[in-house]
Amino acid sequence: MRWRGRRQSDNIDDRRGRSTGRGRRKIGGGAMILVVLAGLFFGQDVSNILGLLLNNSGSQGQYDSQHNSATNQQANDDAAKFVSVVLAETEDTWNRVFAKMGKQYQTPTLVLYSSVVQSACGTSSAASGPFYCPGDYQVYIDLSFLQELRNMGAPGDFAFAYVIAHEVGHHVQNLVGVAGQVRAQQARSTKAQGNALSVRMELQADCLAGVWINHTEKRNGILEQGDIEEGLKAAAAVGDDRILKQAGRAVNREAFTHGSSAERTKWFTRGVKTGDIQSCNTFT
Repeated sequence: MRWRGRRQSDNIDDRRGRSTGRGRRKIGGGAMILVVLAGLFFGQDVSNILGLLLNNSGSQGQYDSQHNSATNQQANDDAAKFVSVVLAETEDTWNRVFAKMGKQYQTPTLVLYSSVVQSACGTSSAASGPFYCPGDYQVYIDLSFLQELRNMGAPGDFAFAYVIAHEVGHHVQNLVGVAGQVRAQQARSTKAQGNALSVRMELQADCLAGVWINHTEKRNGILEQGDIEEGLKAAAAVGDDRILKQAGRAVNREAFTHGSSAERTKWFTRGVKTGDIQSCNTFT
């Protein structure tokens, strides 16, 4: 993805390095992946689990963390620049799309944090993965998720760009009123019905991420060979069926909250091909 040298967003709130607790140490990648998968699937904060793992990881983890701090800092700074550029591209694209609809786009703030963060939606940990909070119009990302995304079989910079665009897609849903309507329906629905509505929301956000790259590519030509495939791998990696299988659980459709791997790649592809927000109606 051709992102270096492009405009960076001014709407970044960098909270990394702020104190979030005592005695936190590095844990193994395998344990972190399991916690991330649990957070993505169950859609909840799993900071208690993460805290237990961190507190019991031993002094060797603390040594490794100190030993690699300089390298990690450099990688994180580069990733932060990448996030800022992608956010700027979403701003430019959605400003134009909303203007064509006769609406004004309100840009979200993207919060970079480490380990644990407080939002209008409550306290969340990095194990929950990137998320959008409709209560404060902000996207939250711990950059450690970039490595976890690679570990989940979705390497590449555009895979991470897809994740960012998906969360911004939730912001678009919030602005146009879809998010509020769905929350109102979920409040008077059964758990299974609420999950089904959540799936439709997530699939629409996937489609909106595709709409974003369609317009952005036409305007700036930022894609390189293989980028779309990276996005498709990322969409498939966070499918409910795949997460359930990796967790050793039975694939139960009524428990889905984000959609299957096939559904997520299908709707992302639709957005990429059409570039039309109207094509992203997952509710009919």
